[in-house]
Amino acid sequence: MPRVAILAGSKSDIPVLEPCLQTLSDLGIGHELHVMSAHRTPAKVQQFAASAADEGFEVIIAAAGMAAHLPGVIAAWTPLPVIGLPIGKPGMSGLDALLAIAQMPPGVPVACMAVNGAKNAALYAAAILALKHPTVSEALEVYRRKQAEG
Repeated sequence: MPRVAILAGSKSDIPVLEPCLQTLSDLGIGHELHVMSAHRTPAKVQQFAASAADEGFEVIIAAAGMAAHLPGVIAAWTPLPVIGLPIGKPGMSGLDALLAIAQMPPGVPVACMAVNGAKNAALYAAAILALKHPTVSEALEVYRRKQAEG
């Protein structure tokens, strides 16, 4: 079964991730939610990223607000595809996080979703997994058909 790791920069980010978790569940994609911070728990982030592929993960969604360094730090330590999800926080409403994720330096690729675009992050992860897993491809096709009908 394909697996996606969803990383939240803090516990306060978890409610924004609910559409991501629900969409992955609806598509039958295995996933795990972890809370870790590039600033407060850097050793935990490094260890997780470096071992994620060996642990069976195939895609990582990293969500964070404010400076949003989590996706870039993860991408620096793993060969897996990393999807950055900027989270809107009071003040700049997520523009700061969006810019932090979108402006990764050359050689540190991170896909960037819209601010609070948790559902799209899940669907993008599914599209990546669909290239390798026929069951995910089929589930995604059914999802898109239902979406077109709605």
